[in-house]
Formats: sequence, structure tokens, C-alpha cells
Amino acid sequence: MNKNALTLTVVANMTSNYSEGLGNIASVQKVFKNRKIYSMRSRESLKNAIMVQSGWYDDLQTEVDGATQKKVNEDLNAINCRALEGGYMNTKATTYVRRSSFYLTDAISTEHFISEPRFHNNLYMATNYAKNKGLSVQEPGKNNIGLMPYQYEYDKSLKIYSMTVDLEMIGKDENFEGEADPKEKADRVICLLDAIENLSLVVKGNLDNAEPIFAVGGLSGRKTHYFENLVNIEQANLIISSDLKNKIGKEFYVGLLQGNLLENEEEIENELHPTTITEMFNKLRQDVTEYYLN
Repeated sequence: MNKNALTLTVVANMTSNYSEGLGNIASVQKVFKNRKIYSMRSRESLKNAIMVQSGWYDDLQTEVDGATQKKVNEDLNAINCRALEGGYMNTKATTYVRRSSFYLTDAISTEHFISEPRFHNNLYMATNYAKNKGLSVQEPGKNNIGLMPYQYEYDKSLKIYSMTVDLEMIGKDENFEGEADPKEKADRVICLLDAIENLSLVVKGNLDNAEPIFAVGGLSGRKTHYFENLVNIEQANLIISSDLKNKIGKEFYVGLLQGNLLENEEEIENELHPTTITEMFNKLRQDVTEYYLN
């Protein structure tokens, strides 16, 4: 079987992103499944974070033509612009459409959501403003000093997401002739792997370490999220099924971060024989390099 895809399913301890707010109240994004509500980080939010941290957006150019969109033309396309590798639709003059070379699922929490509202205010800044204006912070209704209490839901939990890269599509653009050279193709995919291995998110001004604590995947002949339906966690325990072990076989890698975030680490080591996360991603980078350069 021709292995023309890279598939990866990751467990990470990450925060959720935020959805609609109401006044001074912000709520995390959620999804309803299995008759319960789960917090999540949407695939769009996750993709944007990975695109930024991988450096793929370093050469992004945008323009406004009714809507803000990625700039695309004969001289600037997915062949020579990494930012366009994530897909685009440009409607200026000629309409150009190209789908993304890689796909993500939502990162959904393994436990149902329990609201943890956090309450804050801007008292220090309002006090500073009032002092400079000779006003009293004790009478905010009378004096317009900008005092504003606010609250937001907070969630940081184990979440599972999958990523699949179409290795045959990297560096190509069917709207234009030509394609990137093999080294550039390998570098693009390796940058994605680097971003996922060291993923960090900034949420409400706080830095969030979203690195993988468990990962499974590798090069595959199927362009799909191969392990999406097999990596499940209950009460911080990875469910090790016979189907999961059979699919891993000798074709795929398993990585584990030993930090006791998964309570059955010993069972995982005995049943799945994982390497470290660093070793796993090094093997993935090596396989990608061999795919393009050998």
C-alpha cells in the first residue's frame, strides 16, 4: 500500500476557546454528545494556532474585496506560499479555490463540562484613572471612571483531536502550474509536526501548554483520521482495546509523556510499548523526510 498520508491522534491537556459572549460574560465553546455537554477547542481555532506556530502564516498576504481574504495570483499561490497550504478561496477577478492539505478535528474534552466561572474586574486601572482625574472610585455610577466587573468560564482538561496530512497535495496548486521542490514539501510537514509537539496557546492573556501527553500515528495509506474512533479516555484512563492494538500493529508509532496525567501509564507501557513523545516525533520527521527525498 502506498503510504501517502500522515495521520496523528493526540491527547493534550489544553484549554477551550471561547464562543459568543453576552455583555461582560464569556463562555467556552461546547458540543453536545452522548447526552452530555463537553467543552472543546474548535478545529478552526486549533488550525489557526498550528498555522501560526508552524510558521506557515509568516508569508501570509491578505486583501479586501468585499470580504477579507488570502491574496492569490499566478505569482503567489500554494506552490511558493506556505500560508496558502491551509486552503483558500479568492474571489478577486478570477475565482480561485483550493482545499487544505491537512485536516483537523475539534479537540473535545474527555469529561463532560462542569462550569467554573471566574470573576474579575479592572479596579486597579479604574482607580488609577479616577485618581488622575480627581474622581472617587467609591461612586462609579456618579463618576464615569470605567469600572467594569466581568466573568468568564474556565476550562482546562484532557482533550482529544486528530490531524491528517495529504502528503501528495503538499506544495501543489491545481490552479497554477508547477509545484514546490521535495525539500520544501518535507520542511512544510515537519513544521506542522514541530508545532503540534510544542503547541502552546494564549487564552485570556494566559499561556497554555498544549503539548501532547499521548499520541499515536504515522504514515498511512488511508487519507483519514485513522485512530479517531479508537483513542478514548475515561476517568483519566486510556481505553486500550484490541482494535487499538491491532491498528497500531507494526506500522504506527505510540508516544507517551510520563507525567501522571493519564492514570494508567503503567498499563499503556505494558500493552502499547510507547516511546517518548520526543522520540515519536523524531521518527515522524524522519519518515516524512524519507518520503519526499528518497
